[in-house]
Amino acid sequence: MADATKLKNLQRSGLGVPPAMAEARADLGEESPTPASPSPAPDSRDLRIDGRTLRRSGRTVQFATRVSPEFDRRVREIAKDQGLLIVEVLERALDALEREKERDSG
Repeated sequence: MADATKLKNLQRSGLGVPPAMAEARADLGEESPTPASPSPAPDSRDLRIDGRTLRRSGRTVQFATRVSPEFDRRVREIAKDQGLLIVEVLERALDALEREKERDSG
């Protein structure tokens, strides 16, 4: 079993002892000053477009499920062959199912 008794004697090299209250600034108890007005929105010419911006998709909800290895292989193969993301394959499949449902009911 590990001997932890030596750990108690180690000094921590953190921030040290805090200053006395007499050394604190006099305005600490007062309300903070009014914040400066927000800076104007950057001009669209100032925005840099990087790889993350180009890949931004608006998809923010995580969707996880368990599938068979065969389903996974098929979806990934379609995505690779068509140059799509896996989520795009699933979105297209859902769109096709909804179109089929509308066609059958209408």
